Amino acid sequence: MYNILVRESGRKGETMHYLDNSATTPVLPEAAEAAVHAMREAFGNPSSQHRLGNRAAAMLKESRACVAQAMGAQPGEVYFNSGGTEGINTAVFGVCRKNFRRGKHIITTAVEHSATLNSLKKLEGEGFSVTRLQPDVDGHIPLGRLEEALREDTILLTCMLVNNEVGACMPVGEMGRLLKRRCPHALFHIDAVQGFFRVPLTPAKWGCDLMSVSGHKVGAPKGIGAFYMKKGVALPPLLYGGGQENGFRPGTEPMPNIAALAAACRVRAAAFAGDCEHVRGLCAYLKAQVAEAFPWAVQNGVNDVPHVVSLSFPGCKSEVMLRILEQEEVYVSAGSACAKGHESHVLRAMGLPKERIDSALRVSFAPHNTRADVDAFIAAARKGAAMLRR
Repeated sequence: MYNILVRESGRKGETMHYLDNSATTPVLPEAAEAAVHAMREAFGNPSSQHRLGNRAAAMLKESRACVAQAMGAQPGEVYFNSGGTEGINTAVFGVCRKNFRRGKHIITTAVEHSATLNSLKKLEGEGFSVTRLQPDVDGHIPLGRLEEALREDTILLTCMLVNNEVGACMPVGEMGRLLKRRCPHALFHIDAVQGFFRVPLTPAKWGCDLMSVSGHKVGAPKGIGAFYMKKGVALPPLLYGGGQENGFRPGTEPMPNIAALAAACRVRAAAFAGDCEHVRGLCAYLKAQVAEAFPWAVQNGVNDVPHVVSLSFPGCKSEVMLRILEQEEVYVSAGSACAKGHESHVLRAMGLPKERIDSALRVSFAPHNTRADVDAFIAAARKGAAMLRR
C-alpha cells in the first residue's frame, strides 16, 4: 500500500522503519491523488452557482457520505473541520455554552488527550466543575467510578474511545447507557481519533451524541477531520461566517483535504478486516520478540487494539533510546506526540513507577508495517540497551 518510506537524506536508499503511526500516518497515494485532482481539476468553490461550483458541491456531497459511513453516521450528522483538536473544542465548549443553566459539572478521564484536558482547565477557570476519572493499572476506566461521579448537574461526559498511549479501549457503550439512564439531559462526546479504523464506530449504539475523528491518523493529510453531531442535537458553532456546513462550521470548504479524507476512508474501509488481522499478527510478533530479546522489559497497560503497544525498558531513558533508534532509521515515540517530551500523564495516572514511565516507548502500527519493521526495532533496541544497561 505504501511505497514511500525511504530515507530522504544521509545514507541514500536506506529503508525507514516508521512505527509512530499513532502520532501521524503517511498520506495514502490514493488520498494524495484525490487532493491533487481537487486542486488542479475540480477546484471550484462548492458555494459558487456555476458548473465548476456544482462539480465541487457534488464532490463535497459524495465525500460526506463516504466519511459518514466510516463513522457509523448519516451524512447530515457529519461536519468537516480541521481535526481532532477542533472537534474536541467544539464539543466541550459548545455543550457548556448551550447547557450551563442546567449545570456546570463535566466528567472526563485522567488519560485524555491534551485538547480535552486543557479545554477543561479553561472551563474550570470559568466556574465549571470537572471530575477526572482515574484508570486502573491496565488503563481502563472502571464503570463504577463513572457511576459514583454522576450528579444532577452533570451536563457532559467526554472520553476517549482508544487511549493513544497504551491502546486501552474505554467501555463507551456501558458508559453511554449509564449516562442516559442517570442524567438523560447530559451529552456524551467520544474522542474517536485513535479508534478510527481501529474498531468499528457505532455512535448510535453507544448513546453517543458527539464524536471527533482526525484524517491524518488514517492516511489523509493533516488539517482535516470530521465531527459527528447526532440528529436533534444542536450546538452553537465555534466560528461565525458564511453558511458552509449548514452554518455550523463556516469557511470555504477545503476540498482537496476533504476529497483526500474520503479517499483514505474508501481504502481503509475496503481493507479493514484484513488490515486488522495483519496488525494483530505484527503485534503478537513484536511481543514475542521483545519477550525473547528483553525478558526484563514490561508492557504498560493492556492494548485492546493491536495498533498501540507501550513498552518500558527499565534502565534505558526514553529520550536516549529514541535518539539511538533514530540513528538506525527506526521511529517510535515515548508517548503522545503532543506531550513533546514531558512525562506521560497517562502512565502516571495508571500508577506506574517513575522508572517505567521514564523508560517507556510507544510502538504504533499501521497497515503498511511489516515484520521487517519489528526486526529493525528489536535490533536497534538491543543496541540501545547494550549501551545504557551496563
